[in-house]
Amino acid sequence: MKKLYGFLLFAALVLVLAACSSDSSGESDAEDSGDSEGSASGQVEIFSWWTGAGEEDGLLALIDLFEEKHPDIAVENAAVAGGAGTNAKAVLATRMQGNDPPSTFQVHGGEELNKSWVAADKMEPLNDLYEENEWMDKFPEELIDLVSNDGNIYSVPVNIHRGNVIFYNMKVFEENGIEVPTTFDEFFTAADKLQEAGITPLALGDKESWTATQIFENVLLGVLGPDDYNKLFAGEIGWDDERVVEAAEIFGKMLDYVNEDHASRNWQDSGQLVANGEVAMLNMGDWAKGYFANDLDLKTNKDFGYFAFPGTEGSFQIITDTFGLPKGVENVEDVEKFLTVLGSVEGQDAFNPLKGSIPARVDADPEKYDQYGKDTMEDFKNSRLVPSLAHGSAASEGFLTKANQAVNIFVTQRDVDNFIQALQNAAPEM
Repeated sequence: MKKLYGFLLFAALVLVLAACSSDSSGESDAEDSGDSEGSASGQVEIFSWWTGAGEEDGLLALIDLFEEKHPDIAVENAAVAGGAGTNAKAVLATRMQGNDPPSTFQVHGGEELNKSWVAADKMEPLNDLYEENEWMDKFPEELIDLVSNDGNIYSVPVNIHRGNVIFYNMKVFEENGIEVPTTFDEFFTAADKLQEAGITPLALGDKESWTATQIFENVLLGVLGPDDYNKLFAGEIGWDDERVVEAAEIFGKMLDYVNEDHASRNWQDSGQLVANGEVAMLNMGDWAKGYFANDLDLKTNKDFGYFAFPGTEGSFQIITDTFGLPKGVENVEDVEKFLTVLGSVEGQDAFNPLKGSIPARVDADPEKYDQYGKDTMEDFKNSRLVPSLAHGSAASEGFLTKANQAVNIFVTQRDVDNFIQALQNAAPEM
């Protein structure tokens, strides 16, 4: 009898264990099946180059908001410091080529996205995500076009920076009777007056050549206007066009008014010259506003002012940081949840006031932004949007590399013919 009881107890135990094993196996199979279809894995790796003051604060605020909304999903902040994004882009290229993509990564909207990762078939389209969140009328059409290719949308813009801005020392302008210039002729008249007073008119820090390229692209925009500027980068206007030559000549003349030590300075160093009153003006993206206000504790519209680059009023040279969905990631649903927060009003208003940028959405809350932000948001809604060459939106990485090299040589040699020829030679890579 004891043997029979023992046998029955053993058999019951086996059945219980088998049932537990079956349940466990069923859950595992469901999870494995779910992973292959993109269900939550509980972690999102966010890859960027946001490690500096302001930008890191904005990213951390965005991550905090996401974790508050999705406490079951852990976030890995995989930011790579240095080189104004150069180091991060090199790491990203290695990972993407090795089929080891991060969950999502920072990429400039435009050709940096489309000719690098979309063309390489490394990104998933996000049309359904846009429709689910009703985003099609929340971002400007020209901005959606910038993150689209062949009818598919490939990333979500989190912010907007404007590249065709000149910041100026208000005290220097007032003490020297300088009016804000709106044309190139007015700019050079003001520059001559400043130079006569012993003040360098225009700050430049081209230790990294993109800063000079940014001035050149703004001159191009001022000479060509937004329509023909876009045609130039679409290959419909040649780089030997007489107006491109004119822009090169104006660019060369502007370089006559920059600080002599420009090659040893980065953009922050050149901004410091404006803050100190040694130099009057700086052409820089509006991250410079964040630098002036946050790092140097200067007051907007008191210590420094701002105006559109001469000839570009009514145009908005757009620089947008975006995030997409790489092919091959297992946690698709988690990434889409992050992109949804990133593209929301709440997400953009958490990120941008700290970053110094404005939201990409047209329905964000202006009251969360300072006067510069309010003014820029209004211009963003009402201006023609054009892509930036210097920041990877207007042309491929290959063309940009050669354009930066050509600009660097031109800054030193001022040979317009050679400059134009170099740009023509690079044009097939656009």
